[in-house]
Amino acid sequence: MKTKLQTACLFLIALFLISPHLIPVVSALEIKEADLELDAKSAVLLDANTGALLYAFNKDEALPPASVTKIMTLLLVMEAVDSGVISLDDPVTVSDYAASMGGSQIYLEPGETMSVRDMIKSVVIASANDAAVALAELVAGSEESFVNKMNERAKALGMENTYFENVTGLDDDAVEHLISAYDIALMSRELIRHEAILEYTSIWMDTVRDGAFGLTNTNRLIRFYKGATGLKTGSTSKAKFCISATAKRDNLHLIAVIMGASSRDARNIAAQKLLDFGFANYAIYRDISEEKQPVSVLGGKKPFCLAEYATFELLVNKGDENKIQRTIQLKEDLAAPVSVGDVVGSIIYTCEGKEVGRCDILASDTVEKIDFWGLYQKILQRTLLH
Repeated sequence: MKTKLQTACLFLIALFLISPHLIPVVSALEIKEADLELDAKSAVLLDANTGALLYAFNKDEALPPASVTKIMTLLLVMEAVDSGVISLDDPVTVSDYAASMGGSQIYLEPGETMSVRDMIKSVVIASANDAAVALAELVAGSEESFVNKMNERAKALGMENTYFENVTGLDDDAVEHLISAYDIALMSRELIRHEAILEYTSIWMDTVRDGAFGLTNTNRLIRFYKGATGLKTGSTSKAKFCISATAKRDNLHLIAVIMGASSRDARNIAAQKLLDFGFANYAIYRDISEEKQPVSVLGGKKPFCLAEYATFELLVNKGDENKIQRTIQLKEDLAAPVSVGDVVGSIIYTCEGKEVGRCDILASDTVEKIDFWGLYQKILQRTLLH
């Protein structure tokens, strides 16, 4: 049944993805009203860059997520890879339990070995339950231990309406395996920080077992939606049809979550509507960090220090990205000693005269304070040169 969706209040989360030195300010971002008439029990549109919530309906209701669960499974696996606990080339030996998984699978046999890379590919593209359990057992020793880690990670991410009972999303026997649309957006945002995952989630068709077993992505948006980058679909009789769909155009990377759609096509149409809404109304202004620049220092052994700033990103209304102006302000009375990381100035960003953000300029080297003998030598050198 179609439900009229009303946009929730838009808010900006601190832009911690960009720089720890970024000072968040209230943006002049306009709240966009929309009635998209999505076929869904809940829906969320999130900006992956800033964490801004752009659209929401029933965002906090905990619902069965089906295989969208595997976003958290993949997140913990990618964290294990990036931390060196496992590598993409490690062999994974399939247990009897992993091989017994029903639903979507690649029909792993007990004792069969497959690389972590191909296991991840199978989970992402084919939503393979057997591969998901095999990876969980590799990382944590058992599915139960891995699920405990999933719930711990959910709490750390601020996912307040989530509880995992398994790593797959199979829900025939699950009682409390539930998650909200907003929580799905949060864990999706965290997963795509691991950019390597997008190499898998953006694949339409591939193979494993040296080409003997074909994989086709369950996410049809990858093939048919411009800029689609992922992420994960899911469907069961309890959950209906769900998706966390990610897409990127220019610098804007969006996460659209649909839960409880009545069919696969309805789910895909709803996700497309959300993404279209986001791309039509919002954009990202980006100021890429420049090479280190000298800043004058008084009373130092050197007359200047090198300084730099982090890449600055700001979510704005579509069209306003070309109106942003930047003003550099350096400390005129900067005196030694100067240490790496000291604030030596700032960049102020304005849109039509209103400040919309600022970024610290930081010292990237050290300037020690000059002592008496150092000052004497400088004076002597100048005297001799003249």
